[in-house]
Amino acid sequence: MTKIYNRVALIGLGLIASSMAWGIKRGGLAAEVTGYARSAETRETAREIGLCDQVFDSAAEAVKDADLVVLCVPVGVMGQVAAEIAPDLKAGATVSDVGSVKRQVIADVAPHLPDNVHFVPAHPLAGTEHSGPTSGFAELFDNRWSLIVPPADADRVAVDKVISFWEGLGSNVEEMDPDHHDLVLAVTSHTPHLIAYTMVGVADDLRRVSESEVIKYSASGFRDFTRIAASDPTMWRDVFLNNKDATLEILGRFTEELFALQRAIRRGDGDHLHDYFTRTRSIRRGIIEAGQDTDAPDFGRGKAT
Repeated sequence: MTKIYNRVALIGLGLIASSMAWGIKRGGLAAEVTGYARSAETRETAREIGLCDQVFDSAAEAVKDADLVVLCVPVGVMGQVAAEIAPDLKAGATVSDVGSVKRQVIADVAPHLPDNVHFVPAHPLAGTEHSGPTSGFAELFDNRWSLIVPPADADRVAVDKVISFWEGLGSNVEEMDPDHHDLVLAVTSHTPHLIAYTMVGVADDLRRVSESEVIKYSASGFRDFTRIAASDPTMWRDVFLNNKDATLEILGRFTEELFALQRAIRRGDGDHLHDYFTRTRSIRRGIIEAGQDTDAPDFGRGKAT
């Protein structure tokens, strides 16, 4: 892979940023990677593991002379961070992000950026339930989708470089309108996470099932809910607050479907249940055929150690 940027600055050094740093090194996508995290402990850990070429104690220092600046912070603080780094951005630099919400991020970030800086929002659809600078790995984005959500007046050369950058990290890339992005993610990510949090909360409230039984017998569905519900609470709080309309729309649709299934169970309508489960099973097969998951036994996870 050829170098795309001379210097890339990563603001926030959690799972996504650390995976980007290792991926950049793997692909030779930049001559230098700088980083900054709000927590002194995180910065020190990043230095100890050699995550970046330089880890700075301020965001302003980290973005100095950077050709690409990627905001890898919770969506609720992206506007604040953009305002903080704006005076130190290099003319002609590109600012991007990895936020799971796009319309609100654009509204929060764009007004703070100088006219001589390009803004190309992005969202890699990849992650694990782990967080922090030690959680990243270069292969995180391989064969996963990264959505590029440029404003209508975005500079085409800047957009194409961001696309090449994510392709260099191993991603499949597609461009998308911000409102459509937020609706798609409400369906595929945000509402499923909310349901997972709710299901784990319900199990916690069912006093007829002891905590030891919940843990001991979580070998199937509930185990997978807990994996999703273990995700970063700050990040997900901000996602729901900043993608409110789309999430509520899909949650309303989910509630309607749930009521229909309740009626079928109550009435003993086996045909309705069978038809519904057959249709949803085909969606699962489509995900596997698209290479976005595995049909290996135990979801390819192997036995817990």
